[in-house]
Amino acid sequence: MDLTVTLFLAAGFLTLTVLFGWMGARPARPLAPPRMAPWRFFMLLAFVATIAALVHLVALVRGASGSSLS
Repeated sequence: MDLTVTLFLAAGFLTLTVLFGWMGARPARPLAPPRMAPWRFFMLLAFVATIAALVHLVALVRGASGSSLS
């Protein structure tokens, strides 16, 4: 992936992390039906994807070739 795609993916994953965190932090409503989506787990997955995209972004900026032996 090039730099532009990685930046857009990192920004998208960060947006999803914030959105899922907000959805998971909403107060419980006892009379409403139960929430069926595990928002905090989704937030964790989006956060891991954000970190992976940022690591890839740093590797692109540094010009890493993918080999750690040199």
